[in-house]
Order: sequence, then structure tokens, then C-alpha cells
Amino acid sequence: MHVVSSGLPHEFPSGLPRRDMHTSEVEPPKDQQHPVKWYRSSMFNITIVGLCSFSCPGIWTAMNSLGAGGAASPNLINAANAITFSLMVLSSYLSSALMYFVGVKGALIFGCIGYAPFAAGLYTNNRYGNEWFVLLGAALCGISAGVFWSAEASIAIAYPEPWNRGKALGYWLSFKLFAQMLGGAINLGLNANNDQAGQVSYTVFLVFIAIQAAGPFIGFLLNSPDRVERKDGKKVDLTITQNPWREIKATTKLFFTKKFLLLLLWIGNAVFSESVFFTYLAMWFSVRSRALGSLMSGIVPVIGGNILGYWLDRGSISLKIRSRVAFWTLVIFQGAWWTWATVLVTRFKETKPTFDWTTPGFGAAFGVYVFLAVSFQLNYLFSYFIVHNIAGSDEEIIRYAALLRGTESAWQALSYGLESLTLFTATGGVYMSFAIWAVAIYPAWHLLRHFGVHRPLPGDEVYPASIDRVDKKGAISSATSSGDEAGNENTVKA
Repeated sequence: MHVVSSGLPHEFPSGLPRRDMHTSEVEPPKDQQHPVKWYRSSMFNITIVGLCSFSCPGIWTAMNSLGAGGAASPNLINAANAITFSLMVLSSYLSSALMYFVGVKGALIFGCIGYAPFAAGLYTNNRYGNEWFVLLGAALCGISAGVFWSAEASIAIAYPEPWNRGKALGYWLSFKLFAQMLGGAINLGLNANNDQAGQVSYTVFLVFIAIQAAGPFIGFLLNSPDRVERKDGKKVDLTITQNPWREIKATTKLFFTKKFLLLLLWIGNAVFSESVFFTYLAMWFSVRSRALGSLMSGIVPVIGGNILGYWLDRGSISLKIRSRVAFWTLVIFQGAWWTWATVLVTRFKETKPTFDWTTPGFGAAFGVYVFLAVSFQLNYLFSYFIVHNIAGSDEEIIRYAALLRGTESAWQALSYGLESLTLFTATGGVYMSFAIWAVAIYPAWHLLRHFGVHRPLPGDEVYPASIDRVDKKGAISSATSSGDEAGNENTVKA
């Protein structure tokens, strides 16, 4: 057989990692799709993961979106969240080893367990002034949440069909925001007449505790990977076959690859801002305005996230165009929001306002909070898109998911830790977020510029995302398979 070199490394002689063989991002006609039972389908399972996300991290976010967990002062809650995320770094890192023993379903259920104690800690602090239970709840949450984040990310990336992956990511992440919207609506109803600064009603936390306690039971409804039925007929395999120590070593090795190191600052850009805009809301707005912020920071990001998901799934548009348009749109708009926020907090440091929705200047101050919440959601979704496109196997999906969530946790631990410092709270978080945004652009671009480009530039690594599509005969076709930037299409036969 005559073989034409694809210009890709010898470990992938066909030019493709095994995971991407014979897949297409374009949905086939209905008569060519495999029949599936609805309760085994990928979207049913994404719904279950979404409901777990709603009840656990979603409600956690709802509490934090009240501004500092609904407390009058942000310092204790920011310190507690720093503990949570510090422990999540470790639990995320070890999550793939845990999955060796309990599987991805067991890891998801285990990951749900620690959230309710944190909500209970916030309740006792809000009602009785207790502080130690907040810190204990934060520690328990951190131990389980890192595992939950890794498990849900692995499921959300690996379970859907290729043509549904972007929409599935947007759909899954929407559940977390639905929880935020519910929390905001409940809190707004209870505090609609409170136009002063202060803490929210403790009754809110009783509802949150009940919802989070339901999370582990919802997790039992998830199908194990071997029981999932996909419309492309492909089986989902998220089995960890190596012993735990080898799995930990493989995960560590993956962290130090060029691909992942280039992502570190972009991940920080995506998640460092969460504590910043939540603290911003707690510092400068009345109780009912904070409740409105909790509601709006759920509604608007749901819309934005699903629009981005549909764009990333447009198989008729090349991967190169989709990834670049999404990336530069996020970069430009986020830069605008940080410029806006920097001007505002610099002014607020001197004037020390408390904005209610009846206060002059409320719209300008409140709008940037909503836009920063939207940017957080879009960057979050886009990070999963990147991870999917650099992973070379199903096992790597689990490892990359663990590394992604662990790195997110490290950045958020740093962020919440700094925001707990009085000297940093008013302006430091916004200034530092602006700086992280600026320095994250080039490394992320250096990685993303390979997406949809078949032949890499000399000296660069090859990524699975360098392949656009494969036909059934083994022909690799790409918008830039010749390696040029012009988009001329060529086909390489193996």
C-alpha cells in the first residue's frame, strides 16, 4: 500500500490519535444514527450530571453570588472558600486514582457529599455568629468537591456525540446557573424591601441545605460509561486500567507537557475573577441589589453560554475558524469589562458608595458585575472545549479534567485567599485580574493557533485538534492540511 506521509509524529501513523478515528463533528442523517433508549442516551446522562451540578456546586455558587455567602463581611467567607479550593487542588489531583476503585459514577456520588455541610456552616454563622463550623464545612466541601468537579467534567466531555459536545457543555453548565437563578429569586423575594447593606435572611440557607443534601441521591441515576448508548454507536470508555500510583504518575507527567503548561494562565484568567466580582457585589451594593445580582448573574450567562456552545458545534464551519473567533471575542470583551471595572473600583475606593437599585449610578456599577459573570461562564465553557481538543485518548480526558479542575482550584484558592485580606479587597482583585487577562493571551493563542491546522509549524507539538475530520475510508481532510494559513483544503490518504 502506498502511504503518503501526513507530516505528523510516528506514534500516530495514520495522522490521528485513536480517540478521533472515524468521527465527525457533522450530525449524520437520522436514518444513519444508532437507535438509543432515552434513559441510556448521552443527553439523559448529561441531564443527571446537570442536576447534580445544580444541587451541589450550583447552590454553592448561588450562596456566593449573594456576595460573600450572604454575610455582612466578606472576609470570613473568602477565607473559608480559600480553604475549600486549597483542598480541591489535592482532591482533584487524586481523583483519577480514586476512579480506579469506584469508577466515574462512584466518584460523582462521593463528590456530592461535602456540599451540604458547608451550607449548614453558613446557616449557623448567619443565624448564631458561629465561625468554626463554616471552616469545617469548607474543608469537607473541598475534600469532596475536587472529585466531583473532575468526574462531572470527564462525563460532560466524553459522553456526548461529537456533534452535540458544545451544546451538551452549554446545557450542563446551564444547570449550575439555574441554581444561581433560583437562589437569587428566593433571596430577592425574602429581601426585596431591604435597601441597606448587611447580611441576607438565614431562612434562605435552610432551602439550600435541603437541595444540596439531595445531590448524592440524584447521582445514583447516572449510567455507568459502559451502559451509555450514543447515536454514533461508539461506546464510552472512562475506565482507569492502571494502578493508582501509575495513574498519579501519568497525571503528573501530563501536567508538565507543553500543551497543558500553555493553558495555566488562561485557566487563571477564567476563574480568578469569581471571588473578585462576588466580593465587588458584597462591598458596594445593598442586600436586595445583591439578591438581584444573584438572579441576573444566572440568567444572562445561561444565554451567553448556550450561544457559545452552539457556535462551537457548527461542524459546517472549520474548527480553525470556530476556535479563533470564539477566542478573540472572549479576549476583546473581557478586556473591555476589566477596563470598566478598574475605573469604577478606583473611584469607589475614595467615595465608598452603597448602591441600591434606586441609587443614581446603579446601572453603570451593576452592569459590569453582570458582564464579568458572563465572561466567567464563557471562559469556563471554552476551557472544556480546549481540553477536549488536546486530549489524545479517553483516559487522557479524565487526567486533563482532573488537572483542569485542580488548576482552577489553585487559582481560586489564591483568589479567595487574597480577597480575604482587607488591604486587597477593595481594588486589588480587579487590578490583578486585569493583569492576568493581559499575560494569559499569548500562551493560550500559541496553543489555539494549531486548532484546525493539519500540519504544525516547525518545532511545535501536534495536538489532536490539528485534525478537522476523517472520512470512512481513512482520508484525513483539513481546512489547512498543507500547513499554510490560507485555508486551502488538501486530503492525505493513508
